[in-house]
Amino acid sequence: MKKNLGLLVIIFGVLLSVLVVIKQKASFQKTPNPQDLKEASFYETLDNGNVRCQLCPNRCVLAPGQRGICKARENINGKLYSLVYGKPVSINVDPIEKKPLYHFLPGTKIYSLATAGCNLDCQYCQNWDIAHRQPEDLASLDMTPQQVVDEALKAKAEAVAFTYNEPTVWYEYMLDIAKLAKQNNLKTVIITAGYINQEPLKQLLPYLDAVKIDFKSIKAETYQTLIKGNLEPVLETIKTVHQSGKWLELVHLVVPGFTDNLEEVAQLCTWIKDNLGPDVPLHLSRFWPKYKLLNLPPTPEKTLKEARKICLEIGLNYVYTGNIDDLEGSTTYCPQNRQPLIQRRGYFIEKNLIDQAGQAPNCPAQIPGVWGK
Repeated sequence: MKKNLGLLVIIFGVLLSVLVVIKQKASFQKTPNPQDLKEASFYETLDNGNVRCQLCPNRCVLAPGQRGICKARENINGKLYSLVYGKPVSINVDPIEKKPLYHFLPGTKIYSLATAGCNLDCQYCQNWDIAHRQPEDLASLDMTPQQVVDEALKAKAEAVAFTYNEPTVWYEYMLDIAKLAKQNNLKTVIITAGYINQEPLKQLLPYLDAVKIDFKSIKAETYQTLIKGNLEPVLETIKTVHQSGKWLELVHLVVPGFTDNLEEVAQLCTWIKDNLGPDVPLHLSRFWPKYKLLNLPPTPEKTLKEARKICLEIGLNYVYTGNIDDLEGSTTYCPQNRQPLIQRRGYFIEKNLIDQAGQAPNCPAQIPGVWGK
């Protein structure tokens, strides 16, 4: 009896080992069949089957079988393919204020989705579990662009948001969704780090209604150490979006020891005023320990409030604080007489006096933004 029990234990152990090996092998997928993928836009072919991606400033040169820094694009037999087209890994219906966008359809719902991958490596990434994983390591849905639009309409959302990871890396999927969304009277929003080349950006902008860009630092060295990218392409993206007339809002994450120097915050706000004018909203957001910066403390609320005061003194009209409970820092004021026009609590609107034309009682100014469809 004991021998039989021992034999069963051995057999069970062998079977368990086989299952582990099978699972491990399954996590390393073979090169996908190109017939199941979408050929990428914006790349050039080189010698020996190599390709150079031209979508973002990384401009990855890839031999057959190699993937870009983003993990979402692969050279297969001398052609570049998107590995994430039609494969969202996260879908939610969010309040528009969560993006954050404060001057764009306040109080409405936005259908939000993401795939895997990112072309930067922010050390504090809040969505690292999808942004820095291989596509095959994540559970995904199969959704065509039409299905995404249909689901957004069913959810009674006013807009579709390309968000959570970096939408640049799923450019083809995003563009196809945006085109269909426009045909179905849905607004489109991209939540991005702005790390994209000019030609892809200019081809995408006609199909977008709003752009929120993470303006991570005004210092080139900080971009290189904290973000693993370069500052100049982001500055060009911000200026191009602003010149296009698309609605633009900026977010600056205030990270202790990296981007919390108030003199540098002043430099960032001065750049915004000099290059974009005073009316582009700026959100100063509180850092929480995430990803590779778990050793840092959260940003003191006092720092955010001081930074906001500096930006207002420089001449920006709409400066908000994020990730803290700050009624003043989340309220939209008339820039001429400081009357409160929109009051927010977290993601919720408590009062909104601005009509669809951007006018409000007791405020002589027209408030810039997109206030209605």
